[in-house]
Amino acid sequence: MSRAETHVAVLKGGWSPEREVSLSSGRECAKALRQAGFKVTEIDVDRAIAGKLEAMHPDVCFNALHGPVGEDGTIQGVLNVLGIPYTHSGVRASAVAMDKPTAKDVFARLGLRCPGGKVVTLDAFETGHPMDPPYVIKPIDQGSSVGVHIVREGDNYRPTGDDWTFGDRVLVEPFIDGRELTVAVLDGEPLEVTEITSDRGFYDYEAKYAEGGSIHLLPAPVPATIRKEALEMARRAHEALGCRGVSRCDFRYDDTQSDPGTLYLLEINTQPGMTPTSLVPEQAAFRGISFQDLVARMVEGAQCDY
Repeated sequence: MSRAETHVAVLKGGWSPEREVSLSSGRECAKALRQAGFKVTEIDVDRAIAGKLEAMHPDVCFNALHGPVGEDGTIQGVLNVLGIPYTHSGVRASAVAMDKPTAKDVFARLGLRCPGGKVVTLDAFETGHPMDPPYVIKPIDQGSSVGVHIVREGDNYRPTGDDWTFGDRVLVEPFIDGRELTVAVLDGEPLEVTEITSDRGFYDYEAKYAEGGSIHLLPAPVPATIRKEALEMARRAHEALGCRGVSRCDFRYDDTQSDPGTLYLLEINTQPGMTPTSLVPEQAAFRGISFQDLVARMVEGAQCDY
């Protein structure tokens, strides 16, 4: 089937906290797919999505959703049932990657270095700190740094039921000093290492998506041994979870205590951002893959779980 005959439905929006990011990703991907010659329909996903897709039955779904439902295996299961091939990872890889504690367990068993930490309930904060500061509080199943908070010495922040909207369980990890690195993987091949800096002091949601909120250093100015380790860890993480298409691994590189320092795998993202400020398109371009070619390659590799 030629590109002109291939009908691609771009799934975007949804109702997760990352809705606005998804709308931006979907808009950019749809534009590039049209420029690449595909027939494209954009769908702002709601809870009636199964019926809409069954009626439309596109040839492929480009999954530009972020966060729960789009990234946790839910929409992937719907598409499997409907028999519509889709981009990115399948049900199992998506579900495991989205559950940060479970993914960390998988990585640890493979010998991939991750920060320590534990899952606690909100009650654990009522009597004090669940671990010595500085530490990081994270939702167990969100992306884009949604809900992430660094608790430093003297910080009295405590998540409560009034301001914590991510369930009763909280992932608490020791804060790793140093630098933020990321590696995109495309079809099992790591692309490059980017260092991310921000005037905000932390690469949070606003730094990721606000215009001028972050600075991307590509390739990252790190020792060759660290670059090699980051590329290999990203490849192995992608492979370990059975990811497909594109994924992105985020790292913390602590070069404050020793030379060349220590690299920690923070998490893997099976639905990385595809916005004008996103990291995956930048790394692909660095490797000579245009944005049009990137999204076209993702569509041409789309599949259901077998």
